[in-house]
Amino acid sequence: MAGAVVPKFRNDDAVAVIEVGVKEFYCTGASAPHDHPHVYLDMGGDTETICPYCSTVYRYNEKLAATESVPAGAILVPEATDPDRR
Repeated sequence: MAGAVVPKFRNDDAVAVIEVGVKEFYCTGASAPHDHPHVYLDMGGDTETICPYCSTVYRYNEKLAATESVPAGAILVPEATDPDRR
């Protein structure tokens, strides 16, 4: 994903599985102030990965765009002033 924006996902709904349309992303846990360290996850050739901090299972869904998730709203849209924005 060189040169591309790497999306961040959160699990505010405390679901066991979040479907995403990308294989490289950050897991933030939940929204601040209940987040954990923002950890970079890369599924590689797999279709699932588990966050080592919050145990959320992320499952790749090729039908989703990079800005979509199931459940909807799990993607974290950074504010323009976010110093950690990538």
